[in-house]
Amino acid sequence: MALYTWSGYDEKGKASSGMMDAVSIREAKLKLRSQGMFVSTITEEAHGLASPFKNISIRGLLDRVGMEDLTITTRQLSTLIGASIPLVDALSALYEQTDAPAMKKTIAQVRDSVSEGLSFGDALAQHKRVFPDLYVNMVRSGEASGALDVVLLRLAEFMEGQHRLRAKIGAALVYPAVLLMICFVVLMYLLTAVVPKVVGMFESMKQTLPLPTRILIAISSFLSWTWWMIIIGIILAALFIVKWRKTDQGALKFDRFRLRFPVYGNIYKKVSVARFARTLGTLLSSGVPIIESLRIVKTVVQNKIMEIAIENSMTEIMDGSSLAAPLKKSGVFPPILVHMVSVGEKSGSLEEMLMKAAESYEGDVETTVAGLTSVIEPLMIVIMGTLVGFVVLSILLPMLEMSTIVR
Repeated sequence: MALYTWSGYDEKGKASSGMMDAVSIREAKLKLRSQGMFVSTITEEAHGLASPFKNISIRGLLDRVGMEDLTITTRQLSTLIGASIPLVDALSALYEQTDAPAMKKTIAQVRDSVSEGLSFGDALAQHKRVFPDLYVNMVRSGEASGALDVVLLRLAEFMEGQHRLRAKIGAALVYPAVLLMICFVVLMYLLTAVVPKVVGMFESMKQTLPLPTRILIAISSFLSWTWWMIIIGIILAALFIVKWRKTDQGALKFDRFRLRFPVYGNIYKKVSVARFARTLGTLLSSGVPIIESLRIVKTVVQNKIMEIAIENSMTEIMDGSSLAAPLKKSGVFPPILVHMVSVGEKSGSLEEMLMKAAESYEGDVETTVAGLTSVIEPLMIVIMGTLVGFVVLSILLPMLEMSTIVR
């Protein structure tokens, strides 16, 4: 079967479009006609193995599968397979259920690959932009063990947990970010629009201006002439940092700087450790071998220093070492995590200990961010009020002196 993109009108003349799963264009048109649709254009979508540079467009770049769609689809597929529905039929049901165009197209292509004889894991591996290595390897493990529905459920829970943690951190930082933006906009408006209008009046005064006013005029004059240079400089600096971070040396130095940065470094390290423990525990509990699990985790932690530590751990494990020993030797992972890993290896409950460690560090992150936000919010208000008050006071002081002279 193939996937067709169509556009047309319904019986009331309202424009409509979508995707249709059918054997041929003729069958697709007949299906749409039976639904009361009048087709104006219909084209077959390219298969998932097409060149990655083909049909590049803005729509293609924006039309991506979101984490929420993937999580919902994974949980629904777990339910269907757990109900003993064959995989191809389950994928067909998901195709009919899904509304997101990108997800719908991906499901259709995966189902066609499975129908052609590929394993589910190999079919998913053809869509690396949608299904990461973590996802593919866990599915392969579930297929091999005959517990695909359980593995898919773990995957859905894992993705939901990661999304929930990111959402909580993002929500906690929204208010301070909005305050900072408002402060910046207000100050730029005052310094570049309001202050220049009253500078002429101040310059006509035959007396020495107060120090705050002179400072304000100097800052306003500087920004009025160089604001565009500052913006260009910020953009160029950002581009340089992004390019520099893509190099191995740049990524290593940047991540080391982030880990040592006050307050933020502690949160960043806890997030990375929680991601390491959660991902490794999920993979091991799904039956993925430890070396393969560590290889996947190395790409997930998003921390170059931890990546190097994990790579060294893989080498030592292949030489017969335990996991706890190289983790401790690296000096990157907290002693509590190392101790829990050691206890888990000795007791045969490594997966459980990793999950408990992940829950502990995720809770610490949420508590730390919430406490930090409660401090940042009033601090931002005080800073914003002080800066705006300085601008207002600098403008009012000369006026008060003028009124004194007139009297």
